[in-house]
Amino acid sequence: MTTPDAQNPHHADAADHFRHSYTRDKAQLVRRLARIEGQVRGITRMIEREEYCVDILQQTSALRAAVDSLAVLVLEDHVQGCVRTAAANGDADRYVDEVVDVVRRTLGRPLRSATRP
Repeated sequence: MTTPDAQNPHHADAADHFRHSYTRDKAQLVRRLARIEGQVRGITRMIEREEYCVDILQQTSALRAAVDSLAVLVLEDHVQGCVRTAAANGDADRYVDEVVDVVRRTLGRPLRSATRP
């Protein structure tokens, strides 16, 4: 991890050990984000032109799928890089908990209590 984060203080400690694992895929992620931006602009134009509602809904569905696909790539890189490195350094628990909490929030599921079973 390279950037300390006020909400995730362990990121500052980890900065000395490894960098974000998605950096190897950064160009691919940036290209995907550019396509997502294009999709958003396209939906904006559709609304401005007062196009058919169902067509707009179909485009928002495609946008959601594109964002979800990007999130899965970042999640995979995080687990395979950051979490794996943390595990090798004996610090896996809080990274695993963090990933589980992010996935739960993404899926709209309630967060577990802070204590582990």
